[in-house]
Amino acid sequence: MLTIIKNYAQTLLLLLGVIIGGFVGVFAPTQALLLKPFGQIFLNLMFMLIVPLVFFSISSALTNKRGQNRVGKILGSTLLVFIFTALIAALLGYFGSLLFNPMANVDSTEFIKNLPPVDTGGGTSFVDSLIKAFTVSDFVDLFSKNNVLPLIMFSLLFGIAVNLVGEKAKPIVDLLSAGSEVMLKIVTLIMYLAPIGLGCFFAYTVAEIGPQILNGYLNSFVLYTILAIIYFVGFNSLYAFLSAGITGVKIYWQNITTPSLTAIATSSSLACISVNLLAAKKIGVPDDIAETVLPLGANTHRDGSVIGGVFKIVFLFTLYSYSIGTFSSFLAIVGGGLLVGLLIGSIPGGGLTAEITICALFGFPPELVAAIVIISTIIDIPATLLNSTGNVVCAMMVTRLVEGKDWLKNSLALEKR
Repeated sequence: MLTIIKNYAQTLLLLLGVIIGGFVGVFAPTQALLLKPFGQIFLNLMFMLIVPLVFFSISSALTNKRGQNRVGKILGSTLLVFIFTALIAALLGYFGSLLFNPMANVDSTEFIKNLPPVDTGGGTSFVDSLIKAFTVSDFVDLFSKNNVLPLIMFSLLFGIAVNLVGEKAKPIVDLLSAGSEVMLKIVTLIMYLAPIGLGCFFAYTVAEIGPQILNGYLNSFVLYTILAIIYFVGFNSLYAFLSAGITGVKIYWQNITTPSLTAIATSSSLACISVNLLAAKKIGVPDDIAETVLPLGANTHRDGSVIGGVFKIVFLFTLYSYSIGTFSSFLAIVGGGLLVGLLIGSIPGGGLTAEITICALFGFPPELVAAIVIISTIIDIPATLLNSTGNVVCAMMVTRLVEGKDWLKNSLALEKR
């Protein structure tokens, strides 16, 4: 029990801060409006870290890859499987939100009046908007939280270039690694203020929008939990079946209990790597595939985060009374969910970066970051369950692509000898 409390201490404190903030917003709205500056201070501290955090984290991650046998085929298959399952997760989140929008009955008219207008790109063409989204015309423009995607592109190119230079760039590799550790430590220090900062900002938000926003968050949690159960049981079984038929489904569920409980107890995909490795090897996944897919998946394969990203975008769209049922909205919401779940989710401390990226991508005011951070907090446990356990079944599908359709049969036959 003490271990569980320790693992969830930060999440519990965040929830406590949000709950207290909600009560203040409902029962003392006049006083709650005065709390906005305290919440804004916390957000500004996090905003200051975005540029160096993204640069050091992504560049460092790209310069610390180690080669393995069959690495090309394994990594190619892994990428294909990760994108496939993430797309399924995004579609599930979108259509679930379309059937039951958690924020459908929230009137946010008065709240958004006090926010800066949405940056729609000034009516520019799609091509111009795409150029603006992924590039900037001057290097100094990268040093802005409003240009997160161009910064990511630069960081990717920088990391790749360092790898290509090789041994001569070792001092830069060491600098990037140290810089990433330092930035992550700063995030950890500032997050000690999160319960107070988010609590104050949430109190202000509830006071502005009204108590009905609490129903929106509750509905989001209920809907996410339902979709998480559907995905965990239904789609993981489907993926196991695709990898090795009925036998694959049986052996997957025989070995996934410990990884599932570990994910729930620790709320950390990284903490589940060891138990996931044991489960994958018991299932029959070859060592080189398991030892490539699972550590990589702990950092980049986050189907639960993809669904969460979809929820956050739907939340903001609904606040501004945008339709989520059009084809263009479908592409924007699903694409945005994939981006923040697959790419941004792999950045250490990337949760907050995901929220800022969503606001920057669609032109929403950064003041709304706190509102969608709360969604991350309330869905943390089921999201981690999907993120972690999905890595094991992905390892099975990668094995199917690398070893062929009879991989499990051959593995079981080998065990009997």
